[in-house]
Amino acid sequence: MINLNQLRVFHEAARSGSFTGAAKKLFITQPAVTAQMKAFEEQCGLKLFKKKGRKLYLTDEGTALYEYVRRIFEYEKEVEDVIEELQELKRGILRLGTSKAYARYFMPFLISAFRETYPHIKVYLDEGSSLDIMHSLLNLKNEVAVIAKVEEDPAVTFLPFKQNRLLLIVAPDHRLAGNKSVSLEDLKDDPMIMKEAGSGTRKQVNNLFSEKGMIPNVLMETSNTEFIKQLVQRGEGISFLVEEAVAAEIRDKRLASAPLAGQSPFLDVSIAYLKDQHLSRPARAFVEMLKKMASQGPQRARNKKSRG
Repeated sequence: MINLNQLRVFHEAARSGSFTGAAKKLFITQPAVTAQMKAFEEQCGLKLFKKKGRKLYLTDEGTALYEYVRRIFEYEKEVEDVIEELQELKRGILRLGTSKAYARYFMPFLISAFRETYPHIKVYLDEGSSLDIMHSLLNLKNEVAVIAKVEEDPAVTFLPFKQNRLLLIVAPDHRLAGNKSVSLEDLKDDPMIMKEAGSGTRKQVNNLFSEKGMIPNVLMETSNTEFIKQLVQRGEGISFLVEEAVAAEIRDKRLASAPLAGQSPFLDVSIAYLKDQHLSRPARAFVEMLKKMASQGPQRARNKKSRG
């Protein structure tokens, strides 16, 4: 079996042209270099060096071997460089998961903020329902998720990140548009276009109705927020969506919203990752950035960014 230490001594002796030079480079004694080379030549059954005066020269066999050994230590240097870049976050991969709505309305800001500090980290963003993305953590597909906590799992850590206001949205000409307050009883006969099962929004809306002993009149469910907004605009039904997803349409009067009487529903959004799974350096850096945003108020930070 090849001894890597002997290869290293051979490499330095060939580069410096002397055992003394190799000893200085490797911080060992000259006799140790001589002994290593003698043992290496005996193991190989080859004469690798010839000597003239104080200068060492490679034999033809030594020259042939050196071309391969040189490449080994060039690769070693490349490996050292890669390790250093990974340690300093100059290279690496961040695998994120989030809900479909967040992927469109909030994650671009988070990813841009992360890349301002770590421009060389490649980001892979996976989207689905909050439940699907939680399962992607358990299946080791993603390292970090920004999702609603729709289901408990002892293997997953959930850290509070922010709250998103849920708005009841209706068409501008809907009978409830412009009302100062709306009760859930007012909605019992309206067909609802709901987010898919497994989403944080769906769970929260179901809870709102369940607390009143009611069941929403679900006409359709979909994961496509844009499709929901289009159907509501056309008067096909009503829905609940997070404020950020409908802010532009409400501002442009393409949709209307009415507050719920005595209630102000919010969707709690969390930073999620596995409790006992090592986080990569990029993932740890992303989590720390989100924690800092959460302590400062991410919505204020986002508004400042958009104004800038």
